[in-house]
Amino acid sequence: MPPYDPSAFPPFAVTVDLVVLTVRKHALCALAVRRGEPPFQGRWALPGGFVRADEDLEAAAARELAEETGLHAHCPAGPPPPYGAHLEQLATYGDPKRDPRMRVVSVAHLVLAPDLPAPTAGGDAHSARWAPVETLLEQDGGLGREGEQSAPLAFDHARILADGVERARSKIEYSSLATAFCPQEFTVGELRRVYEAVWGVALDPRNFHRKVTGTPGFLVPTGGTTTRQGGRPAQLFRAGGATLLNPPMLRPEV
Repeated sequence: MPPYDPSAFPPFAVTVDLVVLTVRKHALCALAVRRGEPPFQGRWALPGGFVRADEDLEAAAARELAEETGLHAHCPAGPPPPYGAHLEQLATYGDPKRDPRMRVVSVAHLVLAPDLPAPTAGGDAHSARWAPVETLLEQDGGLGREGEQSAPLAFDHARILADGVERARSKIEYSSLATAFCPQEFTVGELRRVYEAVWGVALDPRNFHRKVTGTPGFLVPTGGTTTRQGGRPAQLFRAGGATLLNPPMLRPEV
């Protein structure tokens, strides 16, 4: 057999793109960065970048997350640090024409984080901001200033964002991942508002309280209370040890 010749194959690059979701002002929001370099200079996009030769995909995703947003990923098995983010692989996108520079395959990652302050732009990002996912997924992009025509998300990022949102919506049905949107200690009402924001529906408070407190391993009382939501003191909980919910929290049909 002839020796292996790498030059006989067309070169291509690998990138990571990040669907970073959080709940802000009772709305599911995604992180968008305005590109500071071509291609699509000045357009909004998902944060991400090229994978370096000496790093694996998860390390590249965590590095890009920190460089472009100032957020830090944590291992799903461990407790989240302050302003930490849950990170998991989402899907791979390899359309030959998805990047005008060259053949680029992107491995997208889903990032879930509690309500966070304004992100810090870095890398090749000119600026960064949170925006409601429904706004980002509108056909015109929806991020232009008043009177300014806005453009769709760069590359195929609208498709990647839509896939990430649907992953989050389906995954909180059968897993405890909804708590990744909450601070380390939270009330049942705050958790309910996460489900309402992610699913885009209104839930009955009493039925929701009964379901989540009756699901083994989902929530653990901390012994504390809070009045940060106003009204009577509400009991505080933290995420339990369960990763899968039995029975699941099924989405209401809309």
